Formats: sequence, C-alpha cells, structure tokens
Amino acid sequence: MSTLMRATHTFTKLLSPSSRSFSLRPSASLLTRHQMSTEAENVIARLKNSGLLRSQGLIAGKWVDAHDRKTIKVCNPATGEVIVDVPCMGQKETNDAISSAYEAFYSWSKLTATERSKYLRKWYDLLIAHKEDLGQLITLEQGKPLKESLGEVIYGAGFIEFSAEEAKRIYGDIIPATLPDRRLFVLKQPVGVVGAIAPWNFPLAMITRKVGPALACGCTVVIKPSELTPLTALAAAELSLQAGIPPGVVNVVMGNAADIGDALLSSTQVRKITFTGSTAVGKKLMAGAAGTVKRVSLELGGNAPCIVFDDADLDVAVKGALAAKFRNSGQTCVCANRVLVQEGIYEKFANAFSKAVQNLQVGDGFTEGVAQGPLINEAAVQKVESFIKDAISKGAKVLLGGKRHSLGMTYYEPTVIGDVKSEMLLSREEVFGPVAPLLLFKTEEEAIRLANDTNAGLAAYVFTNSIQRSWRVSEALEYGLVGINEGIISTEVAPFGGVKQSGLGREGSKYGMDEYLEIKYVCLGNMNSN
Repeated sequence: MSTLMRATHTFTKLLSPSSRSFSLRPSASLLTRHQMSTEAENVIARLKNSGLLRSQGLIAGKWVDAHDRKTIKVCNPATGEVIVDVPCMGQKETNDAISSAYEAFYSWSKLTATERSKYLRKWYDLLIAHKEDLGQLITLEQGKPLKESLGEVIYGAGFIEFSAEEAKRIYGDIIPATLPDRRLFVLKQPVGVVGAIAPWNFPLAMITRKVGPALACGCTVVIKPSELTPLTALAAAELSLQAGIPPGVVNVVMGNAADIGDALLSSTQVRKITFTGSTAVGKKLMAGAAGTVKRVSLELGGNAPCIVFDDADLDVAVKGALAAKFRNSGQTCVCANRVLVQEGIYEKFANAFSKAVQNLQVGDGFTEGVAQGPLINEAAVQKVESFIKDAISKGAKVLLGGKRHSLGMTYYEPTVIGDVKSEMLLSREEVFGPVAPLLLFKTEEEAIRLANDTNAGLAAYVFTNSIQRSWRVSEALEYGLVGINEGIISTEVAPFGGVKQSGLGREGSKYGMDEYLEIKYVCLGNMNSN
C-alpha cells in the first residue's frame, strides 16, 4: 500500500460541535510523512540523473557486486523507506580490494608530489561542483538538515584541498654528521596500503579526512563506510574516478563489518588502519592490528564537557552550547555531553538555554528551517530513552522535551535535563542524541575535576570572559581539543584527535599528514673516498 493510500485510510470523520457537520481530516503526521517521501523520491531521481547514486562497491576501478550477490538495504531515517540496495561484501571482496590497492601502490607512490597534488585538486573541484547533490545525498541517508549537509560537503572537501596543497610540503631532513666522511639524511615515505573505516554521522568528511592525506603522501586506500550510510562514500569515489585518480588507488567495500575488519587486520599488505567510531570497536581494532604490527590511528568516543563560568557572556554561552550540543541531533563525537554551569549563572543560563532549545524546529532534513532531523535508527532512540530514565530515577528533572517527537519514526524532542549528577549515565557515557544535561558547580577547581572525571578526552568547551581563566582551564583540561567561547571548532587546518581512551593520533593539519608517513634514516659513508 502506498504512503498516500495509508494516509487516506487514516481519514477520520469528525463532528463539528458548532455546525453539526462532518468533515474528513487526515492524520497530520502521516501527511507530513507523505510529503517527506515525495521529496525523498524527487532527490533520488535527481541523484540518479547526476550519476552519483552508486549502488555497487569499487574495486580496481570497477563497480562490482558481492560475489554471492547478497545485498543490504540503505534506508532513509526520516521515513524508514529503502533508498537502494547495496552489496553485502565480506572477506573475499575485501581481499580483492586490498590486492588492488597493493598493486596500485607502487605506481601511485612513485608519482611526484606535484602530480598527486593535481589529482587531489581536481577531486576537490568536483566535490565542490557537486556540492548540492552530495548535500542532498547526505541528508537522504543520514538525516541531518540539508544546511548541515551542505556544510559537511564544504568541510569534507576542505580536507582534500588541504591535502593537495600539503602534498608538496612533505619535507625530509639533513642531520649534521658526527664524522667528517658521512652524510645523514631523513626521508619520509608513504606507509603503504591504508584501511580506512568511517562512521555514519559524517559520511563524507570522516572519509576525506583520512583519504586526502593518505593519497597526498602516496598511500592507496581501502575504504569501509558504515553500512548505514555508504552512498555518500560511493559518490565521492565516483568523483575520484572522474578526477582521473588511477584505478586501485581508491577502493570501497561495504557490508559485513566484522568480516571486512578481519580481512583488513589480517592482511600483511595493509600497513595502517585508520578508524573513527566507538571506543569499544577501536579497542578491538587496536588488538587485532597487533597480529601484523600495523600502525593505527583511532578517533574514538567522547564525553565532552561544556563549562559555563559566572563571568561568561550569557548570549555567547547559550549560542555556543546550543551549537556544540544539538548539531547533527547530538550525534557527533565532539558534542557537548555535559553542560557544567557555575552556580551564579545557573538559573539564568538554564532558562535562556531551554528557551533557545525550545525554538529548534524538528523535522525532515529537506524542510526549510529544520534544525534537527531524526536519529539514525531505533537503537539510537532507545539508548537516549534509557539514559533519561536512569537520570530521572536518580533525581534529575526534565526541563524540556524528554520524549519521542510527535512526528514518530526516530525523531526525538530536543531535551534539557536539570539537576544531573556525576553518577548518572548522562554524565558517565556518551548519549549521542539531542539531550543536554545541566550540572551545577561552584568553583573553577571543581569544574576541572568534574570535566576530567572520565576515561574520554576528545573535546571540551569553556565559556568565560577571563583570558587568564581561559588559559588556566585549557591547560588543565585533559582533552585533545578545547574551544574557548566557541561551540564549533573543527577545521581541516587544525589537528583533530583525543587523549586517554578517545584515541591515538591526529587528523587534519600538517600533523595529520605524518600519520601516513614512515621515517627512514639514510647514512651515506666514505664520502672522502674518490
């Protein structure tokens, strides 16, 4: 039965008390869902016409199905409807992709840095030229508002542009020799084939942040996107081919995550694993990489504190905390997971922040003005519900929201919770949803202690008008990223990564390039001989 027919069947006969006449009125939520479905269908048609809606894996420059023809469904989280089926690949296809990348590595690594830079620049140009298509594809399969998706395209493409520029600045070194007849050199060489495993919350940027520097350094890649959002990765790979990047340099496999991961870990041809995702999976990858002593870069879960001091500008703090918490419906690893507010400003902040959150429009990402889309799936909603239930049972109070949205599906109301304590799940673990827990503190020392009381150490945010305090607190916070009076701090020109159990290594900036390079020392002797 079509969505429109289902909506028609829900029409109900309502008696008007004033006129005693009958009227037929459809369910508002079903009509809205029908409008969502229609818009999604239009987007799918446009993407097919553009050639960017790919539904096969990419190995050795060819679009291929799974060997056994098995498929998985990619769904639109806004409607639950299937967008397309993609191959459910596993160990065999991954081994084929690894072989392809290994064969392509020699020729790609031997290109000059300038030649690789030109390929990457062309890829960047194509990503920007197809910004609208890619943005729509991200919203279609991931659910975030279109404005955010378009922002992700710009952000993600920026890593390719930066890598194109930085490819020409991978410098070695000359070391003053200890003996007169020797010359000492340091060379930087590509690490080899890279297995790049990306999450669903930023289906373009988390891939380009890995693949850009890898290719710039001379590595080749096997990309494993999330099975929930593989379409953006496939579209980006299609544009890499159009940019002229040789077959085998970029490969994409998706499907059975465990089988694909095992193949990448067990292969001696894969020399590095780069992963963005949960801490639990990151630990498994780190342990698995030990078997062949691979290099690993891990960007894992966070538990970001957002600290609002009494001397903060209230408007700046509300705006910054709102952005840090509710971007992508709270589904980012750097989202403010705990909002720590000093007692002198707590009530004012709670009221102003709740009012700002109340104004957030929830809906399908293609709808104008929507600030929050659906959560990625039902499991994500159930996790949010369990965290809120735990908090309420331990004395927390719901100031706003706290339940599923009337739109149904996986929509959840933007939520603010007060009187949150450190022992609650909302404080201990990453909620990964649109829930802002408010915790009260009295002193700067207490704020730092609360902020650091976690195994995570990815991002932190501080709001204060004191320059001295901003320096003191920034230095004391055990986090890889700190935003002062700002809630959105990620950029391709700065290093991104965490400490403690939030990961190893850095992505972005010149420091991220080193993750894909080996250092070789060369000693040239007998220089005084004829």
